[in-house]
Amino acid sequence: MRARLVASGAAVATFLVCLAVSLADYQDEGSSLTGLGLALLAVPVAGLVHQANRLASATRERRLAALRLAGATPGDVRRLGALEGGALALGGSLGGGVLYMVTHLSGPLTQVPVVLAVVTLGGVLSGARAGRHVVAFSLGVTRRARVRGPRVRDLLLVAAGVGLFVLGAVVKGRFPVVGKYGAAVAMAAGLVLLLFGVTLGATWVIRVYARRAGRRARSAEALPAARLVEADPGAWARALSVVSLTVFFGAGAGAQQAGVGYFSAHALVDVALLMALVTSAVALVVHQAEELIDLRRSFSALAAFGVPERALGGVLVRQAVIAALPVCAVAAVSGVAVVVVNIVDVYQVQWLGWAAARAVAMAGFGVLAAVLVALAARPLLHGALRYETRS
Repeated sequence: MRARLVASGAAVATFLVCLAVSLADYQDEGSSLTGLGLALLAVPVAGLVHQANRLASATRERRLAALRLAGATPGDVRRLGALEGGALALGGSLGGGVLYMVTHLSGPLTQVPVVLAVVTLGGVLSGARAGRHVVAFSLGVTRRARVRGPRVRDLLLVAAGVGLFVLGAVVKGRFPVVGKYGAAVAMAAGLVLLLFGVTLGATWVIRVYARRAGRRARSAEALPAARLVEADPGAWARALSVVSLTVFFGAGAGAQQAGVGYFSAHALVDVALLMALVTSAVALVVHQAEELIDLRRSFSALAAFGVPERALGGVLVRQAVIAALPVCAVAAVSGVAVVVVNIVDVYQVQWLGWAAARAVAMAGFGVLAAVLVALAARPLLHGALRYETRS
């Protein structure tokens, strides 16, 4: 199942990126917006592939232990993960490339080998990185928890991204030396830094909100949920990164829709955003399964002391709400702010109502997706408790 998931994700990502590149060749803005939506859809697909690789590294216990017993080093085990990830990505990307060429015989095909190479390289890197937190010994496998706390560098990325974007938006054609092209480069670089900063800086937001939720907890489920999120905010920030990106672009698209036309292109972008949100939810399911591998002993101990399984499922739901609510809110506000700053000279006050409503809706969709994933993970919790009880 994991192999099919990785290969299918690589195929979908390849097809979408090839199609997005072909649409970018057109000169009209509508096609460019559609290409943006399709390229955006490839981002959560890539996140899903990486989550699946992480889960695969955590569950290949017997085979990894046998390899270590046969003399393989930890580096050999990680290289094996890289080769497996690359092979699955290559097979899936070939299928996606063939599908694109069959359906677009008259379109440009030069980008296909480049996209194939990029997707395959991504699979190799994902397979190698996914095995870093799993240490295989001769007698078993240990998951090395690398708790990633907030770092000042994340906030510096946000500040640098905002500064470059505002500089390019304000100066525009008066940009020194290179004129409008310099402004475009500054704004693009600022947007990239801002995206990375918002994604990585989510660790700060999640920890602060989880600490506050823990102090104000009024139920038996809320307190352990808040403490679990506060103990490892980096894992939730990583799992919610694709959701936050979807909310970010969705809120930004709503702010742009308020002032420009191209309604058919925007409709396609909206469809792509909703599909991206669904794909992000699947990635969250994989993350939930990975977390249950780590917590199954603790949850089994609580169940042995009489804690109902329904209450443990409530902890999963509370965790999802505590982690997703601040992340989606910050992503929605950032998406609107980027668009408004970019076209502040033509943006009208009455457009802010639609932009705010769209931002609230996108943030709500993100939180709802996380809650639905937590509810869907209850069978996984039941299976984890049964597995721990048998062992």
